Amino acid sequence: MTEQTAATFTLHSQLAKDCFELADFPLCKLLLCNDSAYPWFILVPKVNDITDIYQLDWQQQQQLLNESSLLSELAMQVFVGDKMNVAALGNIVEQLHIHHVVRYKNDVSWPKPIWGQQPLTPYTEIELAALKDKVLPKLAVVLDAIQY
Repeated sequence: MTEQTAATFTLHSQLAKDCFELADFPLCKLLLCNDSAYPWFILVPKVNDITDIYQLDWQQQQQLLNESSLLSELAMQVFVGDKMNVAALGNIVEQLHIHHVVRYKNDVSWPKPIWGQQPLTPYTEIELAALKDKVLPKLAVVLDAIQY
């Protein structure tokens, strides 16, 4: 990804409305979905006018896979889940974005997909601060190690 691409990137307004921006990976913006029912993260490649993974160039596809795997492993370690759900749907928000949801066998939607099962439960300020305190320091260590 070129510096120009990252500089001109625009996040879809629905993602901006429904999520908190947490960090920037080399390719993707990391978001937290404002639903406290699940640890639910979203990676958005900072490339405009992309709706599907195959539209990224080969290096970007590889970088996306690396960032997705890194996020999945970190989230499972931090939240000690039973299963990591990773999905790129894009039926409502066309901008390419990849959901990473830590699932538990005792969560309200298990074993069904989370979409449409219940209304979103927004984070309180205290819950959001606690989640950031839990995730961001570990994420910073990893991001510092992969910056080039």
